Amino acid sequence: MPDPEKVPQSCPHCGRELSPWEQVLLSVDRALMCKSCWYRIILDVMTGRKQEHPPADGDLPGEG
Repeated sequence: MPDPEKVPQSCPHCGRELSPWEQVLLSVDRALMCKSCWYRIILDVMTGRKQEHPPADGDLPGEG
């Protein structure tokens, strides 16, 4: 679960303040649509994890 301190208090696009319930939903679902401007707020799923690089073109399985 994302750190509650990293959940935004307002929409980063229009600045509308998120309700406490919207903040809880965002912390659980990691995504929320702003009711004011319809901006999709998505929390980074990979926060704190090692991000793996996609395979190079020649490393794809099934290609030969």
